[in-house]
Amino acid sequence: MTVQLDPHPPVAPAPRTGRRPPGMRFSRLDTKYSPYLFIAPFFVLFGVFGAYPLIYTFWVSLHDWDLLGSSHPFVGLENYSRLLADADFWHAVVNTLGIFVISTVPQLLAALWLANLLNRQLRARTTFRMAVLIPNITSTAAVAIVFGVLFGREFGMVNWLLDLVGIDAIEWKSNRFASWVAISAMVDWRWTGYNALIFLAAMQAIPRDLYEAAAIDGANRVRQFWSITVPLLKPTIIFTVIISTIGGLQLFTEPRLFHSGTNPIRGGPLRESQTVTMYMFENAFAPHYNFGYGSAVAWLLFALIAVVAAVNVLLLRRLGDAKPPRKDAKSKEDAKSKGWAR
Repeated sequence: MTVQLDPHPPVAPAPRTGRRPPGMRFSRLDTKYSPYLFIAPFFVLFGVFGAYPLIYTFWVSLHDWDLLGSSHPFVGLENYSRLLADADFWHAVVNTLGIFVISTVPQLLAALWLANLLNRQLRARTTFRMAVLIPNITSTAAVAIVFGVLFGREFGMVNWLLDLVGIDAIEWKSNRFASWVAISAMVDWRWTGYNALIFLAAMQAIPRDLYEAAAIDGANRVRQFWSITVPLLKPTIIFTVIISTIGGLQLFTEPRLFHSGTNPIRGGPLRESQTVTMYMFENAFAPHYNFGYGSAVAWLLFALIAVVAAVNVLLLRRLGDAKPPRKDAKSKEDAKSKGWAR
């Protein structure tokens, strides 16, 4: 009897030593820690140019920090208590909130309408979409000069148009509310197109099936806009409101250049349009050079922005969720009962 040996006998597995191969360990470390390395540059830059200046500004606000002096004595919350009793500061807060409301609300409504218009099948719509960004890329100084001429007292085009309809000339630069309106017009002209493109990008992500179903159920374009477009744009609306709040409450360049000839840093002879950032600049730099007091103004402005942004987000969250029509609506009467019909 012949016994045939297996030419390929099974090889016993090597005993496990409990250590992974170097290549496998490196791969695991790469998968686990490489994402943190990719995002590390942002946090490093934010820490150096964002978090550190923010914390250091608060530290400075607790001192009597004269930029021209050599000593900076610690005063605690004295700058804040003095600031809360400062009538000029509250005057600047009212100006800031007034300009913010007058400029932001029409701006976002106009941007929403403009985006809805650009979302349709228009001729040369690419050209129109590019054109709405022209005001945003225009120099702020040039815009302020042009609007300063348009709202001039004697030879301004706005007063000339008002005179045609029998309205007396308005002191745009010396009347408080009139200066708010003029500065708000400047801000709206610059930023409406920018927000419109943000809304347009969000609108193009909405499925067209929803509009087709609404049209089948009898909903006209106005009903489709308020029942489909606006609810589905809620995250984008919240985003634009937040960035508009941050920008509107930090307004500095437009009111300063608008009053370039009459006490620009004070927003006019009687502080008609001085914002909080302008008041902060006035105290931190020329003519007072009180950096501690200016830092306190900056921190209260930060708190004001946080409060207003939080209130806006809470109000916008009440927007109803989208309730698109069903394609299997049984009849026109059923659509009317749901509010989708014309």
